[in-house]
Amino acid sequence: DTPRAMHALSTSSFVVPAAHRARAVRPRGAARAHATPMGLSDGSIAREARSTRGVALAARNARAYRAVIKTHETSRASVVTCASSGAATAPGGSDASASGVSLGSRIRAIAFFATSFTLAIPLICIMALIFPFCWVFDRTRRSALSFVNDVWATVSTSLFFPVKVSGRENLPPANKAAVYVANHASFMDIYSMFHLRRPFKFISKTSNFLIPVVGWSMFLTGHVPLKRMERRSQMETLKKCRDMLADGGSVLFFPEGTRSIDGTMAPFKKGAFSVAAKENVPVIPVTIVGAHEAMASGKEYALNNGGIKVIVHPAIQSTDADELCAQAEKIIKESLVNES
Repeated sequence: DTPRAMHALSTSSFVVPAAHRARAVRPRGAARAHATPMGLSDGSIAREARSTRGVALAARNARAYRAVIKTHETSRASVVTCASSGAATAPGGSDASASGVSLGSRIRAIAFFATSFTLAIPLICIMALIFPFCWVFDRTRRSALSFVNDVWATVSTSLFFPVKVSGRENLPPANKAAVYVANHASFMDIYSMFHLRRPFKFISKTSNFLIPVVGWSMFLTGHVPLKRMERRSQMETLKKCRDMLADGGSVLFFPEGTRSIDGTMAPFKKGAFSVAAKENVPVIPVTIVGAHEAMASGKEYALNNGGIKVIVHPAIQSTDADELCAQAEKIIKESLVNES
């Protein structure tokens, strides 16, 4: 039977390797059958070939065996090519070469945060002295405290990269209530928005207020804490924003809800625009360009070379929150495309 099986296999498109042929002609039980990647063996292929149906099945299994071997060889070649070019990919699709972050970018990031924190120490002392006067005479806007924040952010960024503001003529007066909305793709967005020199308050997660010096500054300036996972906290935050606008203050929202990982703008959420529509205050769309390239979200350990551009667009106003949301999203998205 074994010679007939080998003849049947030789008439198919499958060629049995020499080592396999040598084992195939051994007497039964002389040695264990050779296992293939498909879970087959030379002995099982030979037994299937004893009938016409067995011949067809053996040929089909042989083709499958060759396909598996070819796949293995292709995979090995791909791995060798990737390894030789240094382009190996880590799980999750990210580059395994530390995302191409240079040593210089890491040093710049460390220097930036060290400088920013060092500057904040004397400024928080000044803010502590100013706070009682703002609480009595300017509780909503706290313009003097906001000015200290603006100085801190401007000096911190100017030492490492330029921030250019265009469309400043579209800014409303500092004492006029408004809702500012901007795209959000970097930790540097807040620093960049302080270059507008307007006493707006922004919403931040509660844990940020616990950060020494920086969190204290946020508390003194009157920024709004938010527990993101609590519906009640979200409603209370929106109410605080409405009260602030009613008293002549301004609020900054990032309508995407969180920072974009890849720099692509996500659809806007309606919360900011509902507040603006109910209080009938203008919405100021702002486009931030270059912040993601300077410091990408999730890569705060690297600060790259390059500048940031802040574009202030003309105000839009409506009592329809959906209309405001659609208009602002379109304006900022088109601006990002034009600046790319």
